[in-house]
Amino acid sequence: MRIRNIAIFSAVILASALAGSLAGPRPAEAVARELIDLQRDVTTLLQGHKDLSDRVIQDHTMMKTLVEQSNDNVGKLASTMGSLQKSVQDVQANSGARLDTMSTQVQGLSDNLEEIKSRLGKLNQQLVDLQNSVQSLDAKISGSAPATSGGTATPTAGVVPPTTSSAVPSNTPAPPSANTLYESGLADIRSGKQDLARSEFQDYLKYYGATDLASNAQFYLGEIAYAQKNYDQAVSEYDKVLSNYPKSFKLAPAQLKKAMALIQLGQKTAGVRELREVVKRYPGTEEDRLARAKLKELGVAVSAAR
Repeated sequence: MRIRNIAIFSAVILASALAGSLAGPRPAEAVARELIDLQRDVTTLLQGHKDLSDRVIQDHTMMKTLVEQSNDNVGKLASTMGSLQKSVQDVQANSGARLDTMSTQVQGLSDNLEEIKSRLGKLNQQLVDLQNSVQSLDAKISGSAPATSGGTATPTAGVVPPTTSSAVPSNTPAPPSANTLYESGLADIRSGKQDLARSEFQDYLKYYGATDLASNAQFYLGEIAYAQKNYDQAVSEYDKVLSNYPKSFKLAPAQLKKAMALIQLGQKTAGVRELREVVKRYPGTEEDRLARAKLKELGVAVSAAR
């Protein structure tokens, strides 16, 4: 279109020049020179337009290439970001699993420490009882002088001679010791033998339900159910810790894990309520920190609106 306009313009100029030459008496040589100059200018204009058109086409081709390269780079970047995001998610999942394992191991060590302290207390009490028994026996021996006649000892009054009868043996095998059951349960949890550990902790509660570590055994029944994704059972087991052992040092973790199990069951309102109770009852603890982090993740306030 532009070339056509230039051609028309050139024709108009040429016609004007011819008209001018016809209008007045001008020398033929001058007119011929003007026509030559005009043709040269038109040729120059046409060549300039062609060069400009070629440059525009070249620039357009270059821009198209750059756009295609940019699109390729964006696609590669999106793919790389997707891979990176998946890697981050995998790392977070693996970190969570390792943290759960470390948490279980730390709890096991804490339980072992509590058990040792309990045993030391019991040994100390046994020593005191034994010392009292020895002192009482010494007092009895020193206060009663046995009479002898013809080398035959006279039985001391009030002392019952031992009998030769023995108790009838029971056919029921004695259960393993409390320590054996508890340690076996912890070891089986760490090695992934959840069902065997559950049986051992149930036996511990059956035979030694009144000991100091009974609440720990109950708590680990909840942990086993949680690890097996049996969240209804986990809530029930954690509830037993909270209701049956009011002085247990497992109260905070039991309430925290109960909240987590409720959330896994889709009972968000109940789970949030339990998390807020953890924050309220156990400030400054690790359970408090974890409960706050979970509330933040759920997008709810730490305390209920008044």
